[in-house]
Amino acid sequence: MSSSLDLFCEALESIHAEGKNIVVFTGAGVSTLSGIKDFRSSDGAYSKPFHGRCVEDILSLDTFRHEPDLFYAWAKEFCYCLDRFQPNIVHKMVAHLEEKSYSRGVMTQNIDVLHQAAGSKHVLEIHGSPSKHHCLKCRQSYSYEEIAPKVMASELPKCSCGGIIKPDIIFYGEQLNERVLSACVRESESCGLFIVLGSSLVVQPA
Repeated sequence: MSSSLDLFCEALESIHAEGKNIVVFTGAGVSTLSGIKDFRSSDGAYSKPFHGRCVEDILSLDTFRHEPDLFYAWAKEFCYCLDRFQPNIVHKMVAHLEEKSYSRGVMTQNIDVLHQAAGSKHVLEIHGSPSKHHCLKCRQSYSYEEIAPKVMASELPKCSCGGIIKPDIIFYGEQLNERVLSACVRESESCGLFIVLGSSLVVQPA
């Protein structure tokens, strides 16, 4: 194991010395070490129906528009108790790579903001983040801190205009953020090494 680690460190040094960028891409497997369930394993978030509904259906934009209460009931244990979890050694290692200028940041499929908690400064959140929310009617913005207590109290978040408040995560049937996607493509095309951690890379579109 140590020889493999030595070779990896040598590769990082070589690529860094050549002035090439290292790209780190992370998925749900990284955060399982922090106690957060992944989605597609045998005991993951998708493994059991919720209130008789397939979780992938609950996470569709169309379902959210018509039944936001269903999403928020499910999301209590997955998106609105993030203060229970701490970054693990992988999050810290990724942050260290950025701190030492081996990488310019991290691309992640995760929505748990643990990379930021570990110290990463430049995080491209491909699937969005619950850090911010917005009203689907008037576009008013809300913070996680404003919304989480209401969700945990089983209260449906409503905007002052009466509109539905949606977290800024990417639902099924919703387009990826073009700015984030373009930044990911630029970083990937210019890198000297692409490191994938905790992802099977089978989720479409990213």
